[in-house]
Amino acid sequence: MSHTFTIGIEEEYQIIDVESRDLVSHVSKIIEGGKAVLSENLKHEMHESMVEMETGICQNIKEARAELTDLRRHLIKTAHDQNLRVAGGGTHPFSNWETNTITKQERYDKIVDDMGDVARGNLIFGLHVHIGIPNREEGVKIQNVMRYFLPHVYALSTNSPFWIGRNTGFKSYRQEIFVKFPRTGIPSFFNNAQEFDSYVDLLVKTGTIDNAKKIWWDLRVHPFYPTIEFRICDMPMRLDETVCLAAIMQCLVAKIYKLHQQNLSFRSYRRLLLNENKWRAAKDGIHAKLIDFGKEEQFPFEHLLEELLGFIDDVVDDLDCRKEVEYAWEIMKNGSGADRQLAVYKETESLQAVVDYMISETEYGIF
Repeated sequence: MSHTFTIGIEEEYQIIDVESRDLVSHVSKIIEGGKAVLSENLKHEMHESMVEMETGICQNIKEARAELTDLRRHLIKTAHDQNLRVAGGGTHPFSNWETNTITKQERYDKIVDDMGDVARGNLIFGLHVHIGIPNREEGVKIQNVMRYFLPHVYALSTNSPFWIGRNTGFKSYRQEIFVKFPRTGIPSFFNNAQEFDSYVDLLVKTGTIDNAKKIWWDLRVHPFYPTIEFRICDMPMRLDETVCLAAIMQCLVAKIYKLHQQNLSFRSYRRLLLNENKWRAAKDGIHAKLIDFGKEEQFPFEHLLEELLGFIDDVVDDLDCRKEVEYAWEIMKNGSGADRQLAVYKETESLQAVVDYMISETEYGIF
């Protein structure tokens, strides 16, 4: 590889009360309890019932897995020491945003002042993955092409079927909540970095945003880091799922860059079309039928996943992540997080039991 496609991972965890299995606003306890080991890796988020954990800059997926495992082990132990639990999942099955406290920070005060209940109600948990890019110009080109694959990656991550005690009928209801925010969703096509910068400059000049971090697209060339950031995925439960998704993202970036180096590319489609596939992925996850716009036909997700893995196959071994990428077939076999949550609920008719399952899956393979 002529470029090292570094990896940085941010995971947003639910903080759970051991008695009620409800969310509890105790992020300060987690951060204070973990400061000896995790002080550089834990962050507050908008709600005090969420803690964000982030890796450093990892050179490859093996390094990312090792660091994530170590960090998750310490986070889980810290939570247990505080008589709390942490869990993956894009939404909590029954907690109500109205009873969850907003973190007192100037940044979050400003967002709430600007957006009111849209911000207060944004009690959702995501996975963000940064992949290193050669430069911003190439990053915008990669972003344009990558938009096509976002629904495919998203379907694998779907893990938020419940919202405030209801079975929503979606495999990922998280995105239906987040869409209320401005500047979300699949980004538009930009001809070059200058055109993208002009868009950002206009928003800043008109007082719409104070900086480019207020652009919350599903994918963005990061305004401050030399990365492209994937923001579309629900927070997974199992660490293996996070690692799989990150590996696929890294391979897609590397493959598209490789094509560009050969003066090749991948056909670009309008956001109107891409949004159709995103909707299908949100509704039905890995059981969706997605549209192949070139063939103008719909196909089962499994068929398109096979095509995606074939598309990146020639970079997988260079990046030494074949095992991690092929875990996607385990997700297909066992179900996405949403499928597994729904199976527990069907068997138990208890949302508390679903939370128990989410906690156990988050701890799976860590100790």
